[in-house]
Amino acid sequence: MRKWSLALFLAFLPVCHVVWAVEPPKEEIRAVWLATVYGLDWPSEPASTEEGREAQRQALRSILDRLRDANFNMVFVQTRLRGDVIYPSAIEPFSGVFSGKCGKSPGYDPLAFVVEECHARGMECHAWFVTFPLGSEKSVRERGRLSVVKKRPELCKRHRGEWYLDPGAAGTGDYILSLVKEIVNGYDIDGIHFDYIRYPEHAKAFPDRTSYKKYGRKRPLADWRRENIDRMVRQIYDWVKGVKPWVQVSSSPLGKYDRIERVPNAGWTAYGNVYQDPKKWLREGKQDMIVPMMYYLHDNFFPFLDDWVKDDGGRLVVPGLGAYRIEESGWTVNDITDQIDYSRYFGGAGCAFFRCGNVLDNKDLYEELRDHYYKYPARLPSLTWLNDSLPAAPDEVRVERIGDELRLSWDKPASETQDLTYTVYYSLTDSVDLDSARSILATNIHGDELYLPVEADRERGYTFVVTASTRYRVESAPSRETYYYQSKFVK
Repeated sequence: MRKWSLALFLAFLPVCHVVWAVEPPKEEIRAVWLATVYGLDWPSEPASTEEGREAQRQALRSILDRLRDANFNMVFVQTRLRGDVIYPSAIEPFSGVFSGKCGKSPGYDPLAFVVEECHARGMECHAWFVTFPLGSEKSVRERGRLSVVKKRPELCKRHRGEWYLDPGAAGTGDYILSLVKEIVNGYDIDGIHFDYIRYPEHAKAFPDRTSYKKYGRKRPLADWRRENIDRMVRQIYDWVKGVKPWVQVSSSPLGKYDRIERVPNAGWTAYGNVYQDPKKWLREGKQDMIVPMMYYLHDNFFPFLDDWVKDDGGRLVVPGLGAYRIEESGWTVNDITDQIDYSRYFGGAGCAFFRCGNVLDNKDLYEELRDHYYKYPARLPSLTWLNDSLPAAPDEVRVERIGDELRLSWDKPASETQDLTYTVYYSLTDSVDLDSARSILATNIHGDELYLPVEADRERGYTFVVTASTRYRVESAPSRETYYYQSKFVK
């Protein structure tokens, strides 16, 4: 059962005849990075009792409720932090942010919990995976024999006081893939999302000379380093698609791919400074989505978004916006919304915000998104390069009054055996505009019913239709329309 909030449902009603200068898109990604490291977004405190654990779970529910109320539709939950994880793993220890002690189970599975709660609210859940960093000397010591630095020292390098997996070491790709296998096989995630899939800051001094001499074959160091990451990207993408082809593989490279003619002094770039080549990954079809960390303003943002979009390889480019900059760097809300506008107009597939708390804790930004930019729900873009098969449509929506609620229900098409989600559209007239975002009542619904609180004495007619979508977000034709007249008299 999935209930919709009274305020949200009623908010649709008086605005249906308002003409917007720019129609909000029916399809776009609205994502946040939900940071677990240091308890930045969740959990705020470790727990050692059932009461504390329930407080952690309730805090997550509250976060997701607020995201749902603002019509966000995707969450990147930090699943691997710095050589520790938020699920029971046979390879790496439980993060101490949940229980207060590294390696100790918090008494529940946080990753399974987040996936379930996201899906219950119509949001996709992607496992955010910090790739090469392993943490400071102190954090590695705290993990002791559980740390990969102790278990697999041949894969690890110390660089400027921090530990990293060495991308050039034989076995690093297999090690990372082993963690990916645990996550993809063990959870109903919608995607695996790679962060820090690059060499670290001050990469020229990264101590990988031994690996380079052994495996470099006299190639230029920069080319060899990029190929180390390219090879792992291919390995992971191909394995995921062979097991669960609907699970998306994405990454968050640096926001500037390389220097461009309009901005020749671009500063730090993915290709030149940290040996990432995400455009190559897109060209080769080894990413479903790129979410570049574009935490810049003006000429350091707009032309670089153009540069990503022109080479998207037919995949999704979702600029990552620096919501944290409002507090830390004096940005305005308009700086963020200008970037949303630009992305919508010039080919971005949506936006992602770093990080969740910087959106929810900023009243002005949150309300601007909730009340204007994300006023209506949005479907997620279809993944047609993975599978473009059209699912069968449900027959119709059934509507019944139960007290002060309307229960909408439908049947899964009898011919479909695959997992489906559903989108419910509505209108206050006798026809539904399926091309308009304002017609969407709820989307990405897991299950076959939707409860809508309504005002008991309101007299009004509604037309409803429902569509089915595959795990590849391909949408069916609409069901037959159902007209329902709500009266203060129960019929």
